[in-house]
Amino acid sequence: MVEAQSRTYMKHLLQSFQSVILGGSVVVLGAVLVMPAFAAPIYQAQEHLSKKQLAALVASANTPAEHERIAAYYGAESERLSAEADQNADMASKFLGNPAANNEKSVRGTVSHCISMERNLRAKSAKARALAGEHRRLAQAAKQK
Repeated sequence: MVEAQSRTYMKHLLQSFQSVILGGSVVVLGAVLVMPAFAAPIYQAQEHLSKKQLAALVASANTPAEHERIAAYYGAESERLSAEADQNADMASKFLGNPAANNEKSVRGTVSHCISMERNLRAKSAKARALAGEHRRLAQAAKQK
């Protein structure tokens, strides 16, 4: 009798576990399929402009659409630079957290480099964000003309 109850309990436990795993898999799969749709506008909506094309567009921009195009470029550039800065900050903290790499030479060289790159990239990101904001403002002003 006890063995039958134990078997029934184990069967119920296994079914519950399978339900949780299956349900969790569906949630994860849903997130994997849906999340790119939210992240896509940052990078995929951004067309690629060469430096020459960007310079020509900046020099001749008069319409709201042209200023929005420039703002989108600088907004995407700001995001890219910020992500790269985050990577450098992460590398610096990982080097500092690794006892094998956490020595005076490593700190002076690699860690200092990562920290310097992070600061530089954050400054560039802020400039790109400011340029994006300025071109959004110019687009609004052009709409009101």
